[in-house]
Amino acid sequence: MPKQLHENICEEHLFSSIFKKHAKDLHNFLYYKFGDLLNPKDKVQEAFIKLWENCAKVSPEKAKSFVFTTANNLMLNEVAHQKVVLKHRQTKPKMSTNETPEFLMQEAEYAEKLQKALSNLTDAQREAFMLNRVEGKRFKEIAEIIGVSTKAVEKRIYGALVKLRKDIKEL
Repeated sequence: MPKQLHENICEEHLFSSIFKKHAKDLHNFLYYKFGDLLNPKDKVQEAFIKLWENCAKVSPEKAKSFVFTTANNLMLNEVAHQKVVLKHRQTKPKMSTNETPEFLMQEAEYAEKLQKALSNLTDAQREAFMLNRVEGKRFKEIAEIIGVSTKAVEKRIYGALVKLRKDIKEL
C-alpha cells in the first residue's frame, strides 16, 4: 500500500488527533500490565515524544502500533532497571569499621553488664524505665499506661537510675 502523501504525522493537527485517540488507551494498557509504580503516565508521554521525533518515518496507520510498542519497551526497560536497583540495595556493604577488636570486646562487655543491671531492677522500675528511655514516653503517658500516678513513675525511674549507676560504674 503506497504512502499517502497528504497525511503526515508531523502535521500538528494529525499528531494531536492520534494523541487524543490513543493516549488514554495506552495509559490504561500500561497501568493494567505494570501497575502505577513505574509511572505509566510518563511512559505514555515519552512514547509520544518518540513518535514526534520519528514522525517522518512512521505512517499514520502504524502510529498506534509504534506508540504501544515504544511505551511497552520503555516500561520493560524500567522494570529491568528497578531489578538492578533492588539487587544493589540488597547487597550489604563490607562490614569494615575503624573500631579495634579491643573496643568491640569492651562494647560487648558493657552490653552484657547493662542487661544484667536491667535484670536486677524490680519489674515496676524496669517497666517505667524502658517505657521512658527506650520508647521515649513521657512520665504522664507512662502513668496512664501503667495505671499509677506521675509521681510514682518519677520515683520508679529515679530508683532505676540509682540502681543502674551503682551496678554499672561506667555510667
